[in-house]
Amino acid sequence: MSSAESNLLEGDPRQAPATGTDFSAGVDLLTAVHATDPAAGTIGTDFSAGVDLLAPERVADPYPVFAELRRRRPVFYNEHYRAWFIHRHDDLLAALKDPRFSSDRIRPVFEHKLTDAQRTERAPTYRILGEWMVFRDPPDHTRLRKLVSRAFTPRAISLWRTRIIEVVDSLIDELAPRGRMDVISDFAYPLPAVVIAEMMGVPPEDRDLFKDWSDDLMVLVFGARGVEGRRLRAQNGLLELSEYLGGLVRRFRSAPEENLIHTLIRAQEGDDTLTDDEIVGTCILLLFGGHETTTNLIGNGLHALLQNPDQLERLRAHDGADYLRAATEEILRFDGPSKMQVRMAATDIEMGDQLIRRHDMVYLVQAAANRDPDVFAEPDRFDIERNPTDHVGFGFGLHYCLGAAVARLEGSIALDALARRLPDLRPGPEPPEWHPTLISRGMSSFCVSYTPSEGAAA
Repeated sequence: MSSAESNLLEGDPRQAPATGTDFSAGVDLLTAVHATDPAAGTIGTDFSAGVDLLAPERVADPYPVFAELRRRRPVFYNEHYRAWFIHRHDDLLAALKDPRFSSDRIRPVFEHKLTDAQRTERAPTYRILGEWMVFRDPPDHTRLRKLVSRAFTPRAISLWRTRIIEVVDSLIDELAPRGRMDVISDFAYPLPAVVIAEMMGVPPEDRDLFKDWSDDLMVLVFGARGVEGRRLRAQNGLLELSEYLGGLVRRFRSAPEENLIHTLIRAQEGDDTLTDDEIVGTCILLLFGGHETTTNLIGNGLHALLQNPDQLERLRAHDGADYLRAATEEILRFDGPSKMQVRMAATDIEMGDQLIRRHDMVYLVQAAANRDPDVFAEPDRFDIERNPTDHVGFGFGLHYCLGAAVARLEGSIALDALARRLPDLRPGPEPPEWHPTLISRGMSSFCVSYTPSEGAAA
């Protein structure tokens, strides 16, 4: 599960927004970036037209184009998106440490990039997103992180191990007799959905509502191109979710239970505590990040293992938390759930031989940095014994993913169970369907087959 520093809530369009000043069709909520000619951007000797990173072949496998850009244009103004892209590991680390690369992007878009009518219509959404620390800079970010981190101590996370194992085994028990499944919709999505709902203290009878609300949230974050009225309906769903969570906050204030919401209610730093709106905003962020990050980690990890069967057999042949932990880190490096993070230049910044101007959007390409040959030997080789401690799959510094430990725990338990309980697991005949996103790296569908079995987990 991701958290307030989620790498997946950084202004990602599900597809490139349309040309012009109307952002309503695409990335209207979170960025001020827009594309030019959708046919532009074939990699060659001339980069002046920009590079289309959402061409189908680059959505399926972005790493060749990232390697070329890292080598030839490490700090690159991509005309196709009218934004900067940073590809080298050292440059990306420097940017993540540099406060001039600001996370405060919601407010400038709302104030300067929308029409008066759009601001009126979308104000409720921006009010809620404005509570997310992922869109805050210090000192606001520092205050929120200190308080929210009370819910993510090592002890708090370790208490969820047994329950996560139970949910994983229950899902596989249901799927094992079928002989095939869509890894995403049948397994990787339901797992974190159940876990985050239980962590928040959501009653079992209300958990189906959470799936609908989570889908609404993805529409708002990623845009709603081509679906008439869907964005407004999604905003209404977000408001319903906010009201529902507000009710849970009030309930657990008056009748405490041991869950994440009550932990946030109790969180205190000196005389400071979280407001109800901050708790609700944080829970919404956790709901989205918990779904997206863990789902993509499981899907991408299983895909990498099936594409590299020798590594899958290595995983099956070894027991022990240390080996599984190293395998999870290599998945995060090799094909992690986040391709990029987004920042806005708070002032003019020189990087390399380029000048990034104030208010320019900047994409920090984690997926390129994680395969930088100056840092990782044979970076395009998947090796679960590598134990890559220098990867930036969950970011770095102030905005390092607060929920990274939970995502690692869910992902490692899930992949280990799939590998051991479905021993002849193999890709299905249909190729996986990858989300056409700039920011996240994940699939909407990934079918696999295996020999049906009736046995429950031992």
